[in-house]
Amino acid sequence: MEKELLEFNCSLNRRNFLSKMSVGIGSVALASLLNPKMLLGNEKEADATSGVTGILDSPHFAPKAKRVIYLFQSGGPSHLDLFDYKPLLRERNGEELPDSVRNGQRLTGMTSGQDSFPLAGSQFDFQQHGKSGMWISDLLPYTAKIADELCVIRSMYTEAINHDPAITFFQTGSQQAGRPSIGSWLSYGLGSMNENLPGFCVLLSRGTGRPDAAQPLYSRLWGNGFLHSLHQGVQFRSGKDPVLYLKNPPGVSRTDRRQMLNSLTRLNEISHQKFGDPEIVSRIAQYEMAYRMQTSVPETMDLSSEPESIFRMYGPDSLIPGTFAANCLLARRLVERDVRFVQLYHMGWDQHENLPTQIAGQVRDVDQASAALVLDLKQRGLLEDTLVIWGGEFGRTNYSQGRLTKTNYGRDHHPRCFSIWMAGGGVKAGYTYGRTDEFGYNIAENPVHVHDFQATLLHLLGLDHEKLIFKHQGRRFRLTDVHGHVVKDILA
Repeated sequence: MEKELLEFNCSLNRRNFLSKMSVGIGSVALASLLNPKMLLGNEKEADATSGVTGILDSPHFAPKAKRVIYLFQSGGPSHLDLFDYKPLLRERNGEELPDSVRNGQRLTGMTSGQDSFPLAGSQFDFQQHGKSGMWISDLLPYTAKIADELCVIRSMYTEAINHDPAITFFQTGSQQAGRPSIGSWLSYGLGSMNENLPGFCVLLSRGTGRPDAAQPLYSRLWGNGFLHSLHQGVQFRSGKDPVLYLKNPPGVSRTDRRQMLNSLTRLNEISHQKFGDPEIVSRIAQYEMAYRMQTSVPETMDLSSEPESIFRMYGPDSLIPGTFAANCLLARRLVERDVRFVQLYHMGWDQHENLPTQIAGQVRDVDQASAALVLDLKQRGLLEDTLVIWGGEFGRTNYSQGRLTKTNYGRDHHPRCFSIWMAGGGVKAGYTYGRTDEFGYNIAENPVHVHDFQATLLHLLGLDHEKLIFKHQGRRFRLTDVHGHVVKDILA
């Protein structure tokens, strides 16, 4: 009986496949190269799964930005030593943090047991720069030169007080793992603008400020969550194989690979005919994307066409694969090729001790390259519709973690207020938004929550954060959960 059922099922599948297929396998392969949507008979279903055009026929309203480069500084840069000038902390250096300022707010386990919370003024001077008179630390001489391109938000805040939930919150809208990342939401909603490269690319670098104890990063930060797998971020590495498993193994020619994919497409089509699982179509599209990337990725990664002036602009580290500077240059090349969302992570900003020395190393990694990226995009006419974001998951405390000396201090995590900057892509240039109190501990004006930031980012790309939704397990999910307001005051 089991044998008869097996033979019946096999013959039924074959008959269904042959009767329902309107084109040959070779035509299917060709269609997938031209447009993965054509792998499906239902065009709307294809939009939702292929990642080519996205679930939306068009943005909700006219976008100001088409692309995003997110320079995420993992570990929590100290706003008090970079962007938020607080002369009072210097004047009262070593004095106890007033209880009226802390107001019983929770601390991490690393400082909650301290008997004393001595105020630590920054050891670095601040100057006003540009026509805007923006206050920027002397640690950032290159960033200071682009002050009139920046929109600095000094009143960011979050609920998360530890790294993993805080980073996850910024990237997915939830402190708990499992939700889609920002890039995945954009891929799901708007799709890709280049069929030969992923719509969402990820680059990682390790800083010199705290290289041996940098907080780890997990691939779920650029994962697709409950969205179709076609929308997950693709990590580009600095080794000889920028994208893992992309190259053909020894002895397999490109013709062999094409024939293999044709056969694999046939098998996956049979499965889709039988089960109707959209993930099968996503799998077909991913295989075809990988095939096209065999040509497009080496061309993108090849920097030989870049003039010497560009390497001087980004700094000497831009010649070293895997550095933040090299990744910034690669990010520019990716958005030139219409990759919609490029996520850079730079690790090492967690300065609990020896902050003056460690943060100086981190800044040397990123200052010149971050400014060069903005200038490079501007000179190519790309900054107007490319949004650049620079910032971490939270700020640092205004008191010293551990012993405070004349030359040394550390700072613990501080979610109550911190700074990020944005440039291009429809935000006001040379503009500072929000204000913290004179101690740099609480927000005094115009608070911006993580969900507000996410809502504003989507708004700049022409998306209403309340309408970009995905139904999962009986609930409608969105990046901003049930929160978020667009910060209209920073829009150009």
